[in-house]
Amino acid sequence: MAVGQSSAHVGATKGFTYTTFTAAEEALKQEVRQFLRTELPIGSYRPCLGMSAVHDGEFTRKMAARGWVGMSVPTRYGGPARSAVDRFIVVEEMLQAGAPIGAHWVADRQSAPTIMRFGTDEQREKFLPAIARGEMWFSIGMSEPDAGSDLAAVRTTATRTDGGWLLNGTKIWTSNAMQNHWFIVLCRTSPNEGDRHEGLSQFLVELHGTPGLQINPIAFLDGTYHFNEVVLTDVFVPDEQVLGEIGRGWSQVNSELAYERAGPDRFLSVYATFEQLLREKLAGGELDARSYDVFGRITARYWALRNLSFSISRTIDQGGAPAVEASIVKDLGTSFEQEMIALLHDLWDDEEPSQEATTLGNRLLAACILTGPSFTIRGGTNEILRTVANKGLAAWHGVSR
Repeated sequence: MAVGQSSAHVGATKGFTYTTFTAAEEALKQEVRQFLRTELPIGSYRPCLGMSAVHDGEFTRKMAARGWVGMSVPTRYGGPARSAVDRFIVVEEMLQAGAPIGAHWVADRQSAPTIMRFGTDEQREKFLPAIARGEMWFSIGMSEPDAGSDLAAVRTTATRTDGGWLLNGTKIWTSNAMQNHWFIVLCRTSPNEGDRHEGLSQFLVELHGTPGLQINPIAFLDGTYHFNEVVLTDVFVPDEQVLGEIGRGWSQVNSELAYERAGPDRFLSVYATFEQLLREKLAGGELDARSYDVFGRITARYWALRNLSFSISRTIDQGGAPAVEASIVKDLGTSFEQEMIALLHDLWDDEEPSQEATTLGNRLLAACILTGPSFTIRGGTNEILRTVANKGLAAWHGVSR
């Protein structure tokens, strides 16, 4: 497609196709920016590191009042039924600002679409309106100790009992489990006999007040935490909290991961830090040649990744299922974020980044250094993503691998 061609003419094809905002989409972007100028004036708060954001229920409810939470939820379930591109716009602006979106993040990004796709009418009525109001928050119950990114290796079991299931096992890296209300848990419901992808199922589990469920914090090096270990010991889950079809958990969870990998969150974790450091450099006068080079290179990479991610949202709205493209963007985006942390660190000779640094930029950079190693792990390691992309690209071209 030619640069500048109207987005209305973009076809739902495999791969990435350049697209632009319509007038209505541009208006939404300006609306979000004005909201942020009012709610979070520059200098009035400490920016968050992308999706590892502060958990702020009040801010979430303000966003929900404008229809910016649970954006994919249909109107019949109390949602705004906005497009994937509309959500891209809101998410991009929030992440660039380092807004405190931690409360609704998972529910908006993947729990609501997953429940809408696989849930019963009763589950949709129970969860979707509350998500869209910003009143119900979700965590992810996929990863386990010793399993790495191999979800087929999960050992948490769900055993049939009267009226439901008994869950036993441990989930790990469960972000904000100490504050969120529910999580969707991937379990093995039948023995692993041959194909490890068979016999997996998903369950909706309440995180607090559930007998047998224990939440243990996992702290970062700086003492802060949002990751948790969740231990399940004979946790009873009634049949009405089975999500989707028993034994179809593998296909369901892969659909959920597509939501998790496609957005701008995979390359904007460090953006607010980048912007703050640039602001502080400019406050000291003209940039030197080295700074021009570093900031210019980072800006160019941002623009390229942003256009790739934007293309995925447009494809989703046109009925496409860009799992391969999402894997490629996550791989490129998270690797870039780690490279950027190193570039910015090398640029700062005057003060070593630390949590006690005199400038906000250096304090933010210190936080990025401590948390950056997780960027290429969460949501699937780069090795897993490259396997997904390789298989997908081979299928596109009719190659057997």
